[in-house]
Amino acid sequence: MVEQQLRRRGISDERVLEAMLRIAREQFVPEANRQWAYCDEPVSIGHGQTVSQPYITALMTQCLELKGNEKVLEVGAGCGYHAALLGSLAAEVISLEIIPELAEQARVNLEATGYGSNVRVLCRDGSLGCPERMPFDAISVAAAAPEAPPALIEQLNDPGKMVIPVGSLAEQDLLVITKSAGRISSRVAAHCRFVPLRGGQGWELA
Repeated sequence: MVEQQLRRRGISDERVLEAMLRIAREQFVPEANRQWAYCDEPVSIGHGQTVSQPYITALMTQCLELKGNEKVLEVGAGCGYHAALLGSLAAEVISLEIIPELAEQARVNLEATGYGSNVRVLCRDGSLGCPERMPFDAISVAAAAPEAPPALIEQLNDPGKMVIPVGSLAEQDLLVITKSAGRISSRVAAHCRFVPLRGGQGWELA
């Protein structure tokens, strides 16, 4: 996975590559789907949600340029795999999940694999962030939004970076949003397709 899917497609951050080599992805995927854990595609984790393909997970993490001392907010804990990756690269991670069953599964997976010591999973509307713990040096959003939620931009530290898929329900651009000296800028890192961001500043879904 690391050599074929990541290095060959431009993932060059050695800290990210080492962490993805070390963290056993199959331990976070439901047992019935573990045969596809390392495939170059999203894998179902139940409740209509997926864990992103390894390349997208690596790209999002690399774009944050984590050095090890950051406080990170993750929106969309899912099965806990990306939270484990972020936790191995930063000082502290707050991971938000709106689906109670997945929030609990993420906690169980993180504890079982030993990656939960600096990761806290909260069941809440991730589109609103976690204002009581702001600011965050980095924010990773694993669900597609029609626009970057203002609440998350407000909670981003200065300087700070956020990665978030933005666009329609069918397809999105993976944006890297930077806050620096009071100014907000963004660039497109890739085209992508994520499950929709639910909540007050996400999509209004029936």
